[in-house]
Amino acid sequence: MNQQAIKIDGMSCASCVGRVERVLAAVPGVDKVSVNLATEMARVESAQPLDFAVLAQAIDKAGYQASLPPPEPGAAPAAGNKGAAIAPAEGIPALRPTGGLAVLLAALFSLPLMLPMLLELAGIHWMLDGRLQWLLATPVQFWLGARFYRAGWLAARARSGNMDLLVALGTSAAYGLSVYLLLAGGAMPHLYFEASSVVITLVLLGKWLEARAKRQTAAAIRALQTLRPESARVRRGDQDVDLAIGEVRANDIIVVRPGERIAADGLITEGASHVDEALITGESLPVARHTGERVTGGAINGEGLLLVRVTAIGAESTLSRIIRLVEDAQAAKAPVQHLVDRVSAIFVPVVLVLALLTFGGWWLVGGNAEQAIINAVAVLVIACPCALGLATPAAIMAGTGVAARYGILIKDAEALELAHRITTVAFDKTGTLTEGQPSLALLAPAPEVDETRLLALAAAVQRGSEHALARAVQQTAETRAIAPLSASDISALPGRGVSARVDGVRLLLGSTRLMQEQGVSLQSLSARAEELERAGHTISWLADADAHRLLGLLAFGDRIKPQAQAAIAALHALHIQTILLTGDNQGSADAVGKQLGVSRVIANMLPADKASTIAALKGEGATIAMVGDGINDAPALAAADVGIAMSSGTDVAMHAAGVTLMRGDPALVAAAISISRRSYSKIRQNLFWAFIYNLIGIPLAAFGLLNPMVAGGAMALSSVSVISNALLLRRWKPEEK
Repeated sequence: MNQQAIKIDGMSCASCVGRVERVLAAVPGVDKVSVNLATEMARVESAQPLDFAVLAQAIDKAGYQASLPPPEPGAAPAAGNKGAAIAPAEGIPALRPTGGLAVLLAALFSLPLMLPMLLELAGIHWMLDGRLQWLLATPVQFWLGARFYRAGWLAARARSGNMDLLVALGTSAAYGLSVYLLLAGGAMPHLYFEASSVVITLVLLGKWLEARAKRQTAAAIRALQTLRPESARVRRGDQDVDLAIGEVRANDIIVVRPGERIAADGLITEGASHVDEALITGESLPVARHTGERVTGGAINGEGLLLVRVTAIGAESTLSRIIRLVEDAQAAKAPVQHLVDRVSAIFVPVVLVLALLTFGGWWLVGGNAEQAIINAVAVLVIACPCALGLATPAAIMAGTGVAARYGILIKDAEALELAHRITTVAFDKTGTLTEGQPSLALLAPAPEVDETRLLALAAAVQRGSEHALARAVQQTAETRAIAPLSASDISALPGRGVSARVDGVRLLLGSTRLMQEQGVSLQSLSARAEELERAGHTISWLADADAHRLLGLLAFGDRIKPQAQAAIAALHALHIQTILLTGDNQGSADAVGKQLGVSRVIANMLPADKASTIAALKGEGATIAMVGDGINDAPALAAADVGIAMSSGTDVAMHAAGVTLMRGDPALVAAAISISRRSYSKIRQNLFWAFIYNLIGIPLAAFGLLNPMVAGGAMALSSVSVISNALLLRRWKPEEK
């Protein structure tokens, strides 16, 4: 699937989002489109290669400006994407001020128009000459407010509507009425120039404050981007050369001095130090790193000099992948947003009808065209759907951003929304609740089998395997200086074990289930195995497959993670049931489950069994999260409502999961659910406020109880308030253990 990210300028409300999505979806070959108002980004997916120029042309015709996001440091520009930004056909005059300057100028022009109203509150009756009012209001209306006309016209031309159209129609009606009354003459006509000017000023102020607040919601991305070093010190022969990060290549040796930021992902080839990975993993304390261990680009080196062989650069680096995950989550739509999209699609046309009804009703009942126009203007201004479009994405941006700061990467908005409903969390055991670094605790050979021979055969079968139990066997064999045996026809048996041919004999090493399936009797060591399992050990059996003869058993021990018990307790405090779902034997699983206080233990699970167990639990009405770290957990992670992967595990597990924990701390599971609940709560609060502004404001305006200036202030306040409410999520912290 091909993906294209597009930066879009000029969107102002939820209706704009809907229009951009419609024009992009109409481009031939486009399969899926998601547009986010808060990030001003579009994500387009297609099975065919995407042509940015074609997509940008469609966006341009809809009245917006499209450009490519800036490339990652060291990345080559995408082919065919030169001239990334495409300006709209009807250009914006270069002399028009924007941002804070536009607000300041609009306020300076509008203040004299408001002065008579302010003086009247103090009992002073004074009115500015009508011609001066016109001179002050005109630049606000047609110079500073030109953006509303342009965007409103493009929306109308596309047979759509947006905030700009409502503001342009409303302020034009007030301005036009005032010009008519001024030209019609009269002793002292009551003009409404202050209403049109102040509304434009307040809307500009609201958009400026909104833009500032949106920048704060994106602070997490900017903080991660600042971790990217711009240069690296590369060792070339006997010399150290400073190079731009884009010139660094895989397998280069980089020199990292004390206190410097590590320039790229890599393996330490020389040296030892403590490394601060706080902004990447959320780990508060520096961690020790030695020769042969991995380090992450962007982390800060402590006291030691390190030589690091580069393993990943550019888009493939851990930091770039983290940034991509957070950006994808912030750009995605939560399921609840689809309701907002449906409402927004009909919102502006309904408001236009209500404004016409308000005008007609007041004119017919009261016979006062002036009052009818002013009340209709108030309806148009108060009903802007800005807050509606920002309510959900602002909360998602803030929630995923603060989660990333503490080492919780939420891959998509759906995972964020679903996680608040979780009722059951299923854990894998090895590497998730335990350290995942088992040691060979005991060898028990069958009668007439030598212990050394048993270990030598087991080590031969396991040669080349990266499984944790295999490494434990290899380390023990090396420690005992056992001469390695050669093995052939090595074959992994997923969820069961491994088979290989050693000295011409086909051997099986694996679980009790594997032995039973192959007809190998375990009777001679069954009592010993039960005793070891009750003590919490994991058992593997070695057998001669050709003779169906048991050769012995291997007992492994794995320490429980120090944080595991507190993690289970934290989930129970959230009224969430916990399940230990493991391929290990029942005795070992029960021992771990009892020690941690897990609600339920299910053992002897194959990868497919884990996935089917998850599906069965979902069928009983539970909302399931699966926590794992291995390839064998990937089916269960994908089957769960929310998959949570440990980043210390495999890439396969991380890709299958909706949430990735950047350090192997199971306590982060409760933290991920906590931030999800807080974020979803903010989404509901924001949607409530967004709807309530309109549900209360529109009737008040229609019945003449809200003048256009107050309506403009309320409309601006609605957008700022939902973003400010979302920003409160930045105060969230995981509970201390």
